[in-house]
Amino acid sequence: MSCERELVAQAAQGDETAVLTLYEQHKTAVHTYVYYRVGGDRALAEEITAGVFLRMVAGLPRFVYREWPFLAWLYTIARNCINDYYRRDGRYPSQPLSAQIPDDAAGPEQQAQRRLEEIRLLQAIARLTEAQRDVVILRFIEGRSVAETAVLLGKKEGAVKTLTRRALAALRRQLEGASDYEQT
Repeated sequence: MSCERELVAQAAQGDETAVLTLYEQHKTAVHTYVYYRVGGDRALAEEITAGVFLRMVAGLPRFVYREWPFLAWLYTIARNCINDYYRRDGRYPSQPLSAQIPDDAAGPEQQAQRRLEEIRLLQAIARLTEAQRDVVILRFIEGRSVAETAVLLGKKEGAVKTLTRRALAALRRQLEGASDYEQT
């Protein structure tokens, strides 16, 4: 953590190498988070992720370390960028139709089935509350522990566990409901 503090301090003073290092360390996590928050729209996720890092650079001189890691600040910026986009655009994500890079190892039927499952999951995640979406993305998509998720969201571990149970129950209900609908 102290190494990261030094890196952030250098970046805040205009060290381009430190800024680039922070970007490289956190770009995948931020992009993944944004991608799932915007319903799987790759182009939009890339646009918003770029905005997150632009705001990071602009905000570095004012950034003050508290008890949370630097990545928690980036997630806060990402949430704000996502909210700003939808407030400005006036609509929220619906069914994602973005093109995916096909898996050459799978046949067309498997690719189509995998894409349909991804769409169902993205739709179900989009219907969760914001806090539930954050927990699902951090815990199950990014693979973070309860403790890490609690730190990044500024919540207690017990609250993260409860939120996780509720989010999974909501996802289960939505996915089971979607299966029932598809069979009729």
